[in-house]
Order: sequence, then C-alpha cells, then structure tokens
Amino acid sequence: MSRLTITLPDELHRALKETAARRRVPIGELIAESLEFYGIKTTESARSLVDRARQRSNLGEQEALELANEEVRAARGQ
Repeated sequence: MSRLTITLPDELHRALKETAARRRVPIGELIAESLEFYGIKTTESARSLVDRARQRSNLGEQEALELANEEVRAARGQ
C-alpha cells in the first residue's frame, strides 16, 4: 500500500476527520471511497466494469470500451 501526503485547509481537514470518526472508518478509506466515487479507478477495476457492461449489452470489446469512455467523459462534463 502506498502512502501520500497532502495539504488541506484546516477547515476541510477537520471536516474530513469528523466525517471519518462519525462513519467509523479511517481517513484513508474515506478518501479512497471519494476518489472512486469521482470516477478514479484502477485499470483492473475499469476493465472489469467494461467487461460486465459488454456482457450485458452484447457489444464487442472495442465498442464497449468506446461507449465507456464516452460515458466517463460525459459524467465528468468534458
């Protein structure tokens, strides 16, 4: 597992600590969940998502990948 040092405004850091305590999860887990929610995924996770979508849609691998990329861009407002 990798370690990361970030700089946050004090108010945001307090809010992060409070949320983690309220949910009873480590701050790192809360940040990881937030990154995934934002759409940041490992290559393996993204491939798995595309494979599941492709199987359900009867699309070929390339068609499913193109569709997934379009959807990600749309979700990110690009």
